[in-house]
Amino acid sequence: MRRRWALCSALTAAQGRPDHCCARDRTWHYDDGGGNWADVRILDEGRAVLVGHDHEYSDTYYAGAAPYFGEPETDLLADTPAWWRDAIEDYLADIERNGMWIGFVYGFDGGVWTRADYTLSDGFESLALPTVTHDATARHLTEFLQHIARDQGMSADVDPQAVAAAIAAGADVSADQLRTLFGARQLDVAAGVEAARAFR
Repeated sequence: MRRRWALCSALTAAQGRPDHCCARDRTWHYDDGGGNWADVRILDEGRAVLVGHDHEYSDTYYAGAAPYFGEPETDLLADTPAWWRDAIEDYLADIERNGMWIGFVYGFDGGVWTRADYTLSDGFESLALPTVTHDATARHLTEFLQHIARDQGMSADVDPQAVAAAIAAGADVSADQLRTLFGARQLDVAAGVEAARAFR
């Protein structure tokens, strides 16, 4: 996932929107520009915690969100390891402090992702996080580049081999690889490289 997230970050930074997808202080951030977001907090021993919210499709109301919206609470941390809570303590504090709602929490123990047991839609699937699989990332990059090309009045063609090569390079993607990927589009290659490097 690191390589895929790095490439998504490179593209948004190259377009002048570095805060939409980035790595800072062992946290990988993504937001879709419409108020929906997901963060991965990187821990030691190959562990990680994914936390986020889709304000349109998260039917889970956790902590302060439940009384605020008058909905039953879904305990996103029920029967989960203590290190999940420890990893996202700052996010939990922001629920009460800033009303930053959380719709889902997933933990990775080094082998598999899991979550608390509930049946409601938590918004993770609807967020369609583009870094989940190689195909999702390739599709996201391709559609993004096609949209940019149309905005800039040029051919929307995207080289699938350039997409695959850039994803494979991940945080080590080179300026030449991004130039090949971007083609004639007016994008900031240096900013893209810098953003990707933050995922090393």
